[in-house]
Amino acid sequence: MGPTTPAWNINNTAVNESYNPEHFSCIIEFNTLSILTVIITMVGLTGNAIVLWILAFHMNRNAFSTYVLNLAGADFLYLCTQILRSLECVFPLNIRNFKFLYIVLMFAYLAGLCMIAAIAAERYLSVVWPIWYHCQRPRHTSAIMCALLWALCIMLSLLYGEGCGFLLSQYNISFCITCELIIMALIIILSVVPSVSSMALLVKIICGSHRIHVTRFYVTIALTVVVFLFFGLPFGIYWSLVPWVTHNGIIFSDKVKKVIKCLSCVNSCANPIIYFLVGSIRQGRFQPQTLKLLLQRAMQDTPEKESGKRGPSQDGETGNSPVQ
Repeated sequence: MGPTTPAWNINNTAVNESYNPEHFSCIIEFNTLSILTVIITMVGLTGNAIVLWILAFHMNRNAFSTYVLNLAGADFLYLCTQILRSLECVFPLNIRNFKFLYIVLMFAYLAGLCMIAAIAAERYLSVVWPIWYHCQRPRHTSAIMCALLWALCIMLSLLYGEGCGFLLSQYNISFCITCELIIMALIIILSVVPSVSSMALLVKIICGSHRIHVTRFYVTIALTVVVFLFFGLPFGIYWSLVPWVTHNGIIFSDKVKKVIKCLSCVNSCANPIIYFLVGSIRQGRFQPQTLKLLLQRAMQDTPEKESGKRGPSQDGETGNSPVQ
């Protein structure tokens, strides 16, 4: 031992101080949450990939399924970005050097939020003004709206990245704050639209003078909106509040960040599960069917009694309005 004993004691003391039980438990908790986020993300990637494959190649798209296809694409892109950021906590990848991932993350989040708002608003219009919706609505409105929403999201994301230093330019505080205000206002508006339209539609179904049947697609939309409000909206609130609390010297803890990120991944993962869950319920029972048929039933916008007379192959193709 000799002269090496003091050095060993010093190193042992340093290790004991740095790896105290509280610190070690925090490391385990953070790593566990990161691994859980990765698992949820992998499940969501698989589910959204199945939805994309079925809607893109195995189903005739209509007005609503076009939005669902774009929503699945936005969720898939969001989960791909989140899994790269989550792997940084599990493996030493140093992902933070790739600042462009933050732009892609915001772009995918805003695109998914826009698709949810568009689905809820269009479903409300189809019930409130059915004659206009089925007779006078332009045929390719859904495709045009999706293209415009994607363009709006990518423009806002690039402007945000340009002003806040995530791209090649330097940080511009005034321009960055302006972009943050615009994005914050957009998140608030897009969060209110599906909530209000779904609530108004529910009131019309319950209290309206004309009886409106509850269809599978209405249940799908309602569950999607509820899941977003509980799991997806906290990420938008967090993103909007970060600049303001940072200017006031308040910093969110890593635990809060990881929990919010995990919740947002649950939101993107839950949408395919909702589709297949709603499609699997038939006459109050779960009936296993092919994934294509389950997705067709989830997109069904006709009452169950009427659609029961049709064959399985017609549920998803004739159950909704034919407009696009």
